[in-house]
Formats: sequence, structure tokens, C-alpha cells
Amino acid sequence: MTFQNLFTALRAAFPSDLDQTAVETTAPDGQTLRYSWRDLEHASARIANLLASLQLPEGSRVAVQVEKSVEAMVLYLATLRAGYVFLPLNTAYQSGEIEYFVGNAEPAVVVCTPGNFGWVSKIAFRAGTQQVFTLGDDRTGSLLERAAHHGDTHEPAAKGADDLAAILYTSGTTGRSKGAMLTHGNLLSNALVLKDYWGWTATGGPEGRGDVLIHALPIFHVHGLFVAIHAALLNGSKMIWMAKFDPKAVLAAMPRATVFMGVPTLYVRLLAEPGLTKEAAKNMRLFIAGSAPLLIETFTAWQQRTGHTILERYGMSETIMLTSNPYRADARHGGQSERRGSTVGFPLPGVGLRVVDDANRALPVGEIGNIQVQGPNVFKGYWRMPEKTAEEFTADGWFKTGDVGQVDERGYVSIVGRSKDLIISGGYNVYPAEIESAINELPGVAESAVVGVPHPDFGEVGVAVVIARPGAQPEGEAILAALKAQLANFKIPKRCFVATELPRNAMGKVQKNLLRAQYEKLFA
Repeated sequence: MTFQNLFTALRAAFPSDLDQTAVETTAPDGQTLRYSWRDLEHASARIANLLASLQLPEGSRVAVQVEKSVEAMVLYLATLRAGYVFLPLNTAYQSGEIEYFVGNAEPAVVVCTPGNFGWVSKIAFRAGTQQVFTLGDDRTGSLLERAAHHGDTHEPAAKGADDLAAILYTSGTTGRSKGAMLTHGNLLSNALVLKDYWGWTATGGPEGRGDVLIHALPIFHVHGLFVAIHAALLNGSKMIWMAKFDPKAVLAAMPRATVFMGVPTLYVRLLAEPGLTKEAAKNMRLFIAGSAPLLIETFTAWQQRTGHTILERYGMSETIMLTSNPYRADARHGGQSERRGSTVGFPLPGVGLRVVDDANRALPVGEIGNIQVQGPNVFKGYWRMPEKTAEEFTADGWFKTGDVGQVDERGYVSIVGRSKDLIISGGYNVYPAEIESAINELPGVAESAVVGVPHPDFGEVGVAVVIARPGAQPEGEAILAALKAQLANFKIPKRCFVATELPRNAMGKVQKNLLRAQYEKLFA
């Protein structure tokens, strides 16, 4: 087999001196912990050997819902190493959501936090999962206890580029989540392109050993798990690892780092810190933003305060990264390119991007239409949904992103909206149909509509408008409280209003554009 496991490619980039620090973090008790490259090698081998000892069927899924820790990253590496399929789950998901994901993916192994073992294990065993382990953010749990009995050498499983490496669930607009199947080839091709495009270097840096990444993102979605971790590992770069984003801790780490990746909300919170100055950011090489639109006010304020221009990029769970503003003058555009606010830059090398009308006809430069893409980074399809997969690809093999945008005369791509009403709040995807479905089942509710409106901190938040059943008097606050027992907190609308009617067109369809306009200044 010419292609090797993604893990093998990442490990091949480890520095020759395996005793150098690979990850530095702060334990829950405040103690500074340092993990060497040798630690990552040995720990991932032990967990891979544990997984191999379970004699799981080929292609088995390993579903993981744990707090962020270095050990959680090692579990991801070990799953790749052993040749199984990693399935990360948002730590905010509640029992109803976990029940769906476990039932749909049928994982052979589930790993959860020690505190959730009671209810998660019941769901997992009911769905036929054979093995449930625990992993705490303080290096406790049955996973590490069992792995300690296994050897610290392991030969990575042979995998082809088209073999499945991970499944990422993306909430569906109809409320049914879809599992995007990403292969070893998808992930490695994108990581290699980004390493070059974003100018990662193994020389210079604060310790003379090249770039150092501040990792302050969650690791259950593309941005934190794939883009950030793969970039650092593939460059042999040290990570300053933060279990949760803390603006003061990020500022304190900047003199020892060169790269930071964040969602727009994190930049807004950093701008609120008086300590954010040009002096504080002088050692930094690159600030990258994505997962949600970056307001031009944030882009400009960051330039003025730090002297750095944020690099915005665009990607999806199904495709990893698609476009990026240039790190340096882009030769493909005559060397006449810069990072431009309100754009997501150019299609990455190897990525095809086109803008078409509803009849799938190519649109001229500057026209707004549906964005379609193709490339080695585009996923294999939706897990166990062949009809949905076929529907989302054109006859000539382009993936329909569901985003609406335009390409200008210089090739810069701008995203102007989402054809599927998606709300991106603090970097998380929120689908109104899922929230509406939950609201409509509550007592006294006849109908509801959820729309996204601008928010200074989260970029966008949901607002719910509810119509009561005859004789009923539901209250907005009570509806939100009921939702909190069912759904992840990031999905809960920030406000809920009870109205007498919803605006509709002649066909009876709710005109969400009018609702958005009505509430767009709610948080201004």
C-alpha cells in the first residue's frame, strides 16, 4: 500500500530529539505539565494497543465525549494509529442527542467523562456498544488505567487514502444530524496544503525551534481537532494547550508563541482586555480566524491594537479548509494580494470553487450564487445516507456547500449568506429546524420560528418567536428553561418572544427575513 495511515505522516514530522516539549499545559490543580514528543509516541501506542486488544471489527467507530485534555488528543492519535474511526462529540450534548449519535453510528467503543458514565453507558449498552471507558481532564479514568497494562510500541495499521479516519456529525436543517465521513487522504491532503500556505516553519520562533501554537479551541470540531492539531504536529511544533479559552492566559502566552487560531468570539474577548497591545503581540507571526463570519469592526480594531492583520479562512465539516486569505503575497494572483476583511480569501491549492445559479449554471464574476467545491479534501459522503450524499453532489462531482457567496475580479471569495438558514453562534453551528422542533413539542405552543440576529460577542445568536395554542399562555423564559433540559446550551436562543402571528408569504411560508429585520438590533 503506497499511502500510509495519517498518524504515520504526523509522527514522521516529530523532531529528531523526542525529549523536546511537544505540549505544555496547566493541570486543573494549577500545576504546569509538559509532554515530550516521546510521551505522545508512547501514550498513543499504549492506547492503540488497548484498542487492538479488543479485537474490534474493521472500520469500528470510537465515539468520544470528554473534556479537552492532552490525553483526549492522544486518544484521537491512538484511534488513527490503530486504524479505527474517530467520532468526536460536543461536550455540551445532552442525553437525547447522545442517544441519536450512538444509535446512528453504532460505535464499538464509547469514551466519556467519569461523571457521565452512569447515563452514557446505559445509552451505549442499549445501542449494542461493547466497551465504555472513562477519561477525565485530570488524567484519571478507566481508559488510562487499562492502557497502562499495554506496551508502549505499536506498528500503525496500514490504511489507504480512501479509508475512513473520522466521522463528524453536522446537524441537519430538518433536525436529523448527518455524519460527514472524512478519510485519511482528506485530512492529510488539507494539512499539507495549510502547512505550506500558512508559512509554518521549523526554524526561528521564541525557543529557536520554529512556530509555537496557542491551542485554545475545543477539540470536537474541524477547527480545533484537525486544522490546529494537524498543523502543529505536521510541523513538529510545540503547543501551548489550554483546556478552556481564557483571554488573560492567551495574552500571557503570546511572548512564547507565534500562531493563534480562534473563532471571532475569541478575538472580541481578547479586544476587551487592556493588556492587548502591539508590545504583547510582537512575537506573534499569525492570527487566524474562522468557523463564523468576522465582523469588519473586529478585523479593523485588531489591526489597530496589535499591528497584525487577522487571516480569515473558510471551511466546513464536510471539506475541512476550502479557502484562505494569503499568508504572503500569492504568486497565483501576480503577487498582488493581501488579507482583506469581509472576505475568506482564495480557494486553496488543489481546491476547485465555483458560484452557480439555482439551475447549476456558472455565474459571472461578482454575481451572488450557490458555492460548490471539489478537491482531495472533500468528504466521502454522509454516514449511512446514500440518498442524501447523492443529493448533495452535482452530476459532475461538485459538492453543494449550501453557502451563498461571490468571487470578485481579483479572485477573493466572500460568503454573503447561507441557503439553509444556519446560525453560527460563537463558532458553533445552530440549525433553527432542530430548535423549532423541540419548541413545538412544548405544552401550549402551536408554532415557532427561530432566526439568527447579530450579537457583539457571539457574532450571531438565535431568537425564538412562538405562537400560543388557543387558550394557552406560554412564557418565553419558561420555554427557554425547558429547552435547556433537552439541548446543548449553545443551541438555546438568547431570547424568546410570544407573538400573535408569524409573517408569511402568499404560499404560507414563514418569512424569516422579516423576523431577522425585526430583531436585528436587539443586541446592538
